[in-house]
Amino acid sequence: MTENTSTSHVDEIRAGYAFEGPALEFGAAVVDGTAHPDARVRIPLSALNRHGLVAGATGTGKTKTLQLMAEQLVEQGVPVFLADIKGDLSGMASPGEPNDKIAARSADVGMDWQATAYPVEFFALGGQGTGIPVRATVSTFGPTLLSKVLGLNATQESSLGLVFHYADTKGLWLDTISDLRAVVQFLTGDEGKADLKDLGGLSSATAGVILRELVNFSAQGADVFFGLPEFDTADLLRTAPDGGGLVSMLELPRVQDRPALFSTFLMWLLADLFHDLPEVGDLDKPKLVFFFDEAHLLFNDASKDFVDAIQQTVRLIRSKGIGVFFVTQSPKDVPADVLAQLGNRVQHALRAFTPDDATALKAAVRTYPNTPYDLEELLTALGTGEAVVTVLSEKGAPTPVAWTRMRAPESLMAPSPEALLTQAVAASPIAPKYATAVERESASEMLGKAELARTEAERAAAIEAENAKVRAAAAAAAEKERLAAEKQAAKEATAAEKQSAKDAAAAQKQAERDAAAAARAREAEERRRAAEPGVVESVVKSSAFRSMLRSAGTVIGREITRSVFGTSRRR
Repeated sequence: MTENTSTSHVDEIRAGYAFEGPALEFGAAVVDGTAHPDARVRIPLSALNRHGLVAGATGTGKTKTLQLMAEQLVEQGVPVFLADIKGDLSGMASPGEPNDKIAARSADVGMDWQATAYPVEFFALGGQGTGIPVRATVSTFGPTLLSKVLGLNATQESSLGLVFHYADTKGLWLDTISDLRAVVQFLTGDEGKADLKDLGGLSSATAGVILRELVNFSAQGADVFFGLPEFDTADLLRTAPDGGGLVSMLELPRVQDRPALFSTFLMWLLADLFHDLPEVGDLDKPKLVFFFDEAHLLFNDASKDFVDAIQQTVRLIRSKGIGVFFVTQSPKDVPADVLAQLGNRVQHALRAFTPDDATALKAAVRTYPNTPYDLEELLTALGTGEAVVTVLSEKGAPTPVAWTRMRAPESLMAPSPEALLTQAVAASPIAPKYATAVERESASEMLGKAELARTEAERAAAIEAENAKVRAAAAAAAEKERLAAEKQAAKEATAAEKQSAKDAAAAQKQAERDAAAAARAREAEERRRAAEPGVVESVVKSSAFRSMLRSAGTVIGREITRSVFGTSRRR
């Protein structure tokens, strides 16, 4: 550029960023390689709910731009949410350390630098790290986001939605992955086949796929992020006691190997805010600025319905007073429909090492307003801590494209000591609210009790059936014994009857024999009597009897005489 052209360009930038209201300072405009401290590149505080994009290749300064913006938002009383992917942003809780590079940058952009620590609340997914545990229930997380985490296709996502619907209609709380597994297992088991059929459109094979993915998900340890107490996203809107903003920082280094999980979890936080907050329209400053780091992970392999849901959330959440900045490596990582809603752009250097990179670079250039800069060349030549900036003015119009040398953050540009993080968590007023996991009678317990009741009923029925068998066997044995006893009694009665008859016959015969013998004896006696004189007759006729009679007569006569004459002998 000629000197006049350069001057005109600087004047254009200076005028384009001369806002009346409060603003965040990015740095100084650069024209022809020289920074112009009097041409400050800024973004109106009121425009921060219009959403934005911070993009650039690895190592170009994206993280420091987030830190720089967060610091100034806090200073102006705006709460900030940051996802700390690598752990670097925890340095915001510590004052920066001055050095020659910082001094040189401050002089170059004409902005003072003062080491400052900022109020930070540290959070961690499920408590996996140093931070207040952040959890969500599976029910509120929903089938759409969970399908993204599990890598389900459109058909499986639709089927998972039916499972959620079934749980909702049956009053089954889906707090954890175990709860969801319990419902799927129930529907694929004997007891739930009828219910599964009634759902319609959910095949046993698809349910089996969902179940396997849930088992794998749990095996990776990811199910600790789901449960109670559920994080209240209203806590992200809190401010510091002095009225300044507060940084809510979600620590993610320990879940870097599960990018789909943490990117989807960030989307849940945003969707929950959208659901809960009232409409407020345009405010002088946003209620919260939400930095969505590693945004490309959210859109990788995303279904059309999923992208549509994100687009709707981003479009409408502005009216809730929330500003969203997507942070990624290239604008091409963000779907066009979403990118079109990001009016504030901070583009760090892009690389053009491959044909795909070159195509992405040309596409990125076409999204910027006309400018004297050769953006295709500039975007590949930017130094670390430099960016191409264009934002929306207070009136909503795009500002001139400005090659910007960014000011340095005033907090530590490295991780804070672990002891400071631990101390900050312990001192947090909301830590007790989320520290301890809570369990309630949710789907797994409810279905477990139902299964236990069925098992107990089946066991009782089995015992009763066994008892009935025992009773039947005992009754059969008793009946058998009774019949045997009756048979034996009948046999014995018959034998006794026969013996009695036999004895009677024998007695009869004996009586008859005795009678015959008696008759014979009588007959013999009669014959004997007939043949012999009688005894009296024999005695009377005997000489002895006659002699006795004579003697007796003599005696008797003498006694009679004595009696008569009184001469009877004394006794």
